[in-house]
Amino acid sequence: MVIRTEKLTNYTKIDTTYLEDKNISLKAKGLLTLMLSLPDAWNFNINGLRLLCKESRLAITNALKELEENRYLIIEKGHSKDGKFLYNYIVYEKQYTQKVHTEQPYMDN
Repeated sequence: MVIRTEKLTNYTKIDTTYLEDKNISLKAKGLLTLMLSLPDAWNFNINGLRLLCKESRLAITNALKELEENRYLIIEKGHSKDGKFLYNYIVYEKQYTQKVHTEQPYMDN
C-alpha cells in the first residue's frame, strides 16, 4: 500500500523515465531527483548540494560523475576574469542526445 498526499503545494512534476534506468545507481537517481526539484535558475555546486542532503563531498562528486557518464548532466568549466574556476551545470531530465552549450557571461573559456 502507498499512502499519498494531496499535491497542492511543495511538489515537483518530473518525467520518471530515469528512475527505471538500470545504468545509474539509486544515489545518482536521488541526486538527480533533488536537482530536478530545484528552481531552473538554481546555481548548482557541490557545497550547495551538500547542504541539502547528508552525503559527503566524495559521494556527491561520484554521483555527479555517474550522471555525467550517463548523459543526464553536463558540467561546463570556465573561469572568471580574476582566475577563479566557475562551473555551469546543465541538468537533463532525460538522457541527452545532443549537448546544449550555454554562453554564460561570467565564463571565459
